[in-house]
Amino acid sequence: MITREIQILLLLLIAIAAVGVVAKRSNVPPAILLVLTGVGLALVPGLPAVRLAPELVLLLVLPPLIYSSAVAMSWREFRFSLRPISLLAIGCVVFTTVAAAAATHWLLGFSWPVGFVLGAIVSPPDAVAPLAIARKMQLPKRILVILEGEGLANDATALILYRFAIVAVSAGTFSLGGAAGEFAAIIAGELLWGIAVGWLMLRVRRWVADAQLEIVLSILTPYVAYWPPEHLGGSGVLATVVAGLYVSWNGLSMISAATRLQGVFFWDVLVYLIEGIVFLMTGLQARTLISGLGPYSLSVLIGGAAVISGVVILTRFMWMFPATYLPRWLIPSIARNDPAPPWQWPFLLAFTGVRGIVSLAAALAIPLSMDNGRPFPDRDLILFFTFSVILVTLVGQGLMLPATIRVLGLANAGERELRTDRTEELLARRRATEAAIEFLDRLAVERGLPDDVVQRLRARHRERLSHFESAPEREETHHDPAVPADEIELMLISAERERINELYRQGALKDETRRRLERELDLREANLANHQHDE
Repeated sequence: MITREIQILLLLLIAIAAVGVVAKRSNVPPAILLVLTGVGLALVPGLPAVRLAPELVLLLVLPPLIYSSAVAMSWREFRFSLRPISLLAIGCVVFTTVAAAAATHWLLGFSWPVGFVLGAIVSPPDAVAPLAIARKMQLPKRILVILEGEGLANDATALILYRFAIVAVSAGTFSLGGAAGEFAAIIAGELLWGIAVGWLMLRVRRWVADAQLEIVLSILTPYVAYWPPEHLGGSGVLATVVAGLYVSWNGLSMISAATRLQGVFFWDVLVYLIEGIVFLMTGLQARTLISGLGPYSLSVLIGGAAVISGVVILTRFMWMFPATYLPRWLIPSIARNDPAPPWQWPFLLAFTGVRGIVSLAAALAIPLSMDNGRPFPDRDLILFFTFSVILVTLVGQGLMLPATIRVLGLANAGERELRTDRTEELLARRRATEAAIEFLDRLAVERGLPDDVVQRLRARHRERLSHFESAPEREETHHDPAVPADEIELMLISAERERINELYRQGALKDETRRRLERELDLREANLANHQHDE
């Protein structure tokens, strides 16, 4: 007999698939439609209430989402944009937390510690929906990198502040100096732990040399990085980000082609399902949250939700422009190395501050009682205000984002970058193919290869180059079974891979282009491996 939990899971998967089809046809980000679908289902009379366990999100769901985003992130681009990313992921989160605490204290009557709890909960934006829209509308790459980088790191700051605030409410004491020192120690510890985990897991994966086992180890990596720091009082987020970035930068020569091909497909499906379930479950919490609001008047609920939502939105705008232009005005070297962008860029980045599942999970994780046994003050109000901020920002700002991009004149602003990337890609293909031909000529002399084999392989590589230049969207996936030179072909692929990695290390190749070329080489190598296996 199918249990209730399995039935709910199947219904969630059906809803995710249905919403995905609608999202494709309507061009609305799936995250927004899933939240609205969840709210609609939660308010249907007779349907069972579905409660989201905060431990499920913070301990099981969040680590793989953070890790997969970090692995897909370009370390070079992340490092180049580290200043604006840090100003948002740390500075803007702290600024929003303080502003929200002050507003709730002075306007809603919350105590300062409780206000800081709410401020820390609603301070970190979620970049999933804005990034989906931004990529579809071809925004400049720098904006995408800053959005993605902020989304990776801001949860760490918010969750650390959240823990400090919870302790202050429960214990009734708080030391700013002690908290600042602990904050610095947590960041340093998580940086070191993330590097250690990335280093260790890559070498274990190379040692096992089995695609299935390596994928299992890749699943374990975010939890190994996340759980120990989280258990010791940190957030675990920063360590997971660092581990992912380390794997992204150093995994080129340590992960096999077969593992990459299978791993990319597996992780794409896994992340799609996790994000779908998370956003749908977010909307489904509407009934649970409403059920605890009986003692509060409608004016208190609406007024408080409007105040918190307004503060969250306005503080991001207040922070964004000074953070963008002041460092360049005060430090000339920054302006020389990274000229100031047009005002439309910080305005758009300020407009993308939507909130998501991390905020809801943190709100749900608030303890029911304090250390003295008394109920945690204003817990139900915090849950309602958090949910309101998510709806206002995710649905309201999310639906307005495409029109805002068009009004700002940023739609398709990254098209020139795409054309440059395609030109860069063709040049890299040519250099990689030339490297393979040069290696073939040396190999022919060193090993005395038959002329017919050498000529056939040389002709194939030149044909491949012309094929890429004339129809880059097609992939060559066939090989002449009459050529008895699979081992030589693998060597040539290695030569191409070495040249591509060399161009990448020199900064002559962007991550996105390198990944496409790497995937084509992986496909060719996998086809050769299958050919040898069939024989």
